[in-house]
Formats: sequence, C-alpha cells, structure tokens
Amino acid sequence: MITITMTGAGYVGLVSGACLADFGHTVICVDRDAEKIEALKKGEIPFYEPGLKDLIRRNAAAGRLFFSASLPEALQKSEVVFIAVGTPPAKDGGADLSQVENAAREIGAALRGYKVIVTKSTVPVGTGRKAAGWIREELARRIDGDKAPDAEFDLVSNPEFLREGSAIQEFTHPDRVVIGAETARARKLMEEVYRSLYLNETPFIETTIETAEMIKHAANAFLAVKISFINEVANLCEKTGADVQDVARAMGRDGRIGAKFLHPGPGYGGSCFPKDTRALARTGRDRESPLLIVEAAIQANENQKQRMVKKIAAFFEPEGGLAGKTIALLGLAFKPNTGDIREAPALALIRGLVQAGARVQASDPAALPEAARSLAEFGGAIRCFDDEYQAVAGCDALVIITEWRQYRNLDLRRVKTLLKAPVLFDLRNIYKRQAVEQEGFRYFAVGQ
Repeated sequence: MITITMTGAGYVGLVSGACLADFGHTVICVDRDAEKIEALKKGEIPFYEPGLKDLIRRNAAAGRLFFSASLPEALQKSEVVFIAVGTPPAKDGGADLSQVENAAREIGAALRGYKVIVTKSTVPVGTGRKAAGWIREELARRIDGDKAPDAEFDLVSNPEFLREGSAIQEFTHPDRVVIGAETARARKLMEEVYRSLYLNETPFIETTIETAEMIKHAANAFLAVKISFINEVANLCEKTGADVQDVARAMGRDGRIGAKFLHPGPGYGGSCFPKDTRALARTGRDRESPLLIVEAAIQANENQKQRMVKKIAAFFEPEGGLAGKTIALLGLAFKPNTGDIREAPALALIRGLVQAGARVQASDPAALPEAARSLAEFGGAIRCFDDEYQAVAGCDALVIITEWRQYRNLDLRRVKTLLKAPVLFDLRNIYKRQAVEQEGFRYFAVGQ
C-alpha cells in the first residue's frame, strides 16, 4: 500500500480520496480552504452524496484518511499526487485551468524525490503537457541552491467517470479505468494505486496522456448527444402522435444503441455535461476541426429547456397566460440523489416562469441549501418548502422536473385536493397517463 496526496477536497477529490483509502492506501486530502479542512476533520461533508459521509468517517477513524491545508507537507509523505481541483467553464466556452495551474506550480515548488503526478480533474486534451511544463518551470526557478536536482516526476492522466448520486459505486466498481502514461515506472505505480480493481479484473485502458484526456470528454459528449437526440425525437413524437417511450424502448433493444440515456426530459444539466461539451467544442474550433454534432447537441439542449417553459405557458394561454399563476415545482437538483443544481433544467424553468409573471413553490430532498443562493435572484417570486405537499398547496399546476424516488409515488388524491386545479406536467415521464387521468388530472408528459 502507498501514500497518496489528493490535491483538492471537492467532489472528485473527496470521493476519490475516500475510496482509495478504503482500498487500503493512506490518503491525505489537501485543500487551500482551511475552514473546509477543519470541517472535514469533524466529519462534515460540504455536499450531498449517498454513503460518502460514512465512508470518510470510517477511513478517518481507521487512520487511512487525513485532511490538511499544507500541500508541501503532504507532498513529502506521498508517492503519488493527484490533481483533483475544479475546472469551471471559462468565458470563451473552454475550461478555466487556473486551479490546475496553481496546483501544478505548488507541486513543482515543493517537489522532492520521485513522484507520479496524476491529473484527475476533467481537462481539455493537452492539459497534461501544460501541467508538466508548469511543474518544470517551478523546479527551474527554485532558489534553494541546488535547484532541486533530486526532484523527478512522471505526469499521468487518469480521468474520473463518477456519476453524482452513485459515485462510490462508480469508483469501486468502474466500467473501466483509463491510465495515460509514458513510462513503465509510472504505469507500475498506478497499477499499485488500483491494485484492488486489478484483482477484480476491472478493464484497464493504458494509453497516452492525450488519448486519456480525449476519452473523458468524448464519452461525456456522446452521452449528451444521446440525450439531445431522444429529446428531439420526443418533440417530433408530440407533433405526429407517436409515443417516445415506445420508440426509446424499441431503440434500446438494439445492441448497437443500448437503452441508457434514452430517457426524454427537460434537458441535461449538472457539473459535467454542459461544461465538458462546451469545452470539447471549443477545442474543436481552436484546432480547426469543429465538432458539429456536439455543437448541435448543445443548442438542442438549450432549446429543450425553453421548450418546457413554452409547454406550460401554452396550457395557460386561454386563461391569459402565466401572469398571476402559482406553479408547484418538485425537484431542483439536475438529477436524483444529489444536491447539485449547476445548470439544472429547473433553474431555466423557474427563470422562464417568473419572467412570464408566475410565482413558484418548489421542493427538493437535497438541493434546498444550495438552491437558496442560486434562487435569491428571483426574490419573493419563489418559495421553497422541505415538504413536497406544502409546495403543492394552493398552486395552479404541478410540475415534476427531477425524478426523485419519493416523487414517483405521490399521493395523487391528496395532491388533487391541494391544487387549485388538477394539472400535472410530468417532465420525466415517471407516471402512466391512464393512471393519472383516472384520478381526474390533466396530464402532460414529454414526447407523448
């Protein structure tokens, strides 16, 4: 077993660090935010991810997982250093690599002996070379007299494929592990890092640094394309009288296509797909090799979010539109089992409803703390409730936009008594039309 430094104690860093500690390694999670580090030492997790709090507490108690605000101190104890910092979207549509650069330079400034430096953050192709250059620049400018002649490193790309809401399962039972490395020495140490997965016969893809970086973006972009495709098919189904659920079910039976990500809805969101598709598209434009399909999927996704607003507005048009109406909205997170509302379809829907003069009463099992900050711009036009039935009370219609399990089994008779009118917009197609209409509802789904 080896000692690992995880630079960045955000979502990817904490999940990866806790799981690697559970594999038996000693892991030091480092973050510049001293308050976050102190909270983590107390077992307080800054976001919602099922099972993560218990995993962290168990490995911390076992003496395998530590938290520190000092990268140089952690670096000296470690053989492998992961860079797992944020890469938020830049203004030009690419990825902001400032945190990656800061981490790489800080590593270079303190590097001693041989280390494997691993980029875990999702980054555009070519970032690994840049990170190696930043480290070398810091090594060259050190003024300790010997300019660190004992410092040596290999750069490895090891992209993450974590799905929010099931990240621990994804890390410990992955479809594949991708390792982009240039030396046998680095590959051997990475095999030790993932020894538990090797023993479980997990597929490993060993390739170049650039290829590993491209794999991550290409995978996410393909899934985003698949979502946008089925959403556009759903819109056509509504115009032709076809049922997209039957279409998707039949398509998914084709082994060349597969059933996953063929679920129509209000568009994709979250921390990965929007950012990664735009970053890949930007890379394509910069290299004069535009990715037209990805560009179209991005636009289709934005159109889908606005289409949901228009769908609801169209129903109220005979009554004078949305002005003065109150809409109940169940779900704020971009998907179930997470509190993440980054680029969530719910935010676009709320914005459109409020701009049309409506008020919104919303509920979500995990996203309310995060939503409080993002929804402040809407002022008194939106109210949030812990209980979904309180959110429904007194509203002109109910909209389900995130398919949390508890929303799949609502007491429809109770909902009907709470609403001013029995109107349900099921933007995730989680109910059967016949069952809902038998309860006296007007029912609107996607692609039906």
